[in-house]
Amino acid sequence: MSFPLFMWQLVRHPKTISAIAPSSTGLARQMVSEITADTGRVVEIGAGTGVITRQILAAGVRPEDLSIVEMNPKFCKVLKAQFPDCNVLEMDAQALGELPLENVGMVISGLPLLSIPEPVQHNIIKGAFGLMVDGGKYVQFTYGPKPPIAPAVREANGLAWRCLKKVWLNLPPAMPYVFTKKP
Repeated sequence: MSFPLFMWQLVRHPKTISAIAPSSTGLARQMVSEITADTGRVVEIGAGTGVITRQILAAGVRPEDLSIVEMNPKFCKVLKAQFPDCNVLEMDAQALGELPLENVGMVISGLPLLSIPEPVQHNIIKGAFGLMVDGGKYVQFTYGPKPPIAPAVREANGLAWRCLKKVWLNLPPAMPYVFTKKP
């Protein structure tokens, strides 16, 4: 059901999907590779059909410690059915900073961030880091050769970044990045 739903939503809303296929399990595993027992609460944004969501839970995050943010109503309906014990929120990621969450240690993003205008990127990143505890990590992937957050947005938010392992078995191949606040 996930692949047909993804393709139908891609055809109907190409500007908000911005991918030619759902994330692979390999990419999802790489995206959650930094989750530890001490991570705390996790927020996933742009969850789509739940490929990364499944890996977040498989990495040991309790369903009640996972909040899923998705603005596509069809995806939200599927996510709520698949993950009934998680907090699924149908909302724009720009409103992250308004969520009443505590002890968020990581935000994992499946958003097509580079196709999003810089002011919107800034709102998302500012909101994500506003939710997180000191030392929190923002994980984002990209298909291109550059970091997935615009340079001006990285600078304005005081972010450092590093690459994880490139995932070749994804369509197209993808590079996950981890962003943190500079000390």
